[in-house]
Amino acid sequence: MLEITRDDFSIDEIVQKIKTEDIGAIVSFIGIVRGKSNGKNVNKLEFEAYKKMAILQLKNIRAETFRKFNVNQIAIVHRIGSLKVSDNILLIVVGATHRDEAFKACRHVLEQLKKTLPIWKKEFTPEESYWIEGETHGKDA
Repeated sequence: MLEITRDDFSIDEIVQKIKTEDIGAIVSFIGIVRGKSNGKNVNKLEFEAYKKMAILQLKNIRAETFRKFNVNQIAIVHRIGSLKVSDNILLIVVGATHRDEAFKACRHVLEQLKKTLPIWKKEFTPEESYWIEGETHGKDA
């Protein structure tokens, strides 16, 4: 499952979809909108995507991860649009026979998304709004 969506997602539903009898470990990462960034209060985030290219890049990241790690399933959902504090942004779910590979693969997917996915984030604070520039500015995201 690879999806770019304006809708919220159900973590439980996605975990259930990737479960198979060969999977002994599922590792997930959930990114959410936090209320502070770089010492400023955050009211909301807005995400924009080049959706067709983003889906293609998700496919590439998934394929690369399957080649590098011994995992059985990978699901990635990234939201776009206007999101308020505590809303879900990103879900990565990796299923593997063993936990070590699942953890490594999940981290790999996250790092590749942060570096290459054509999705842009705009932060809104009480004082101003501004686009967040790439991996160097969003390391703690």
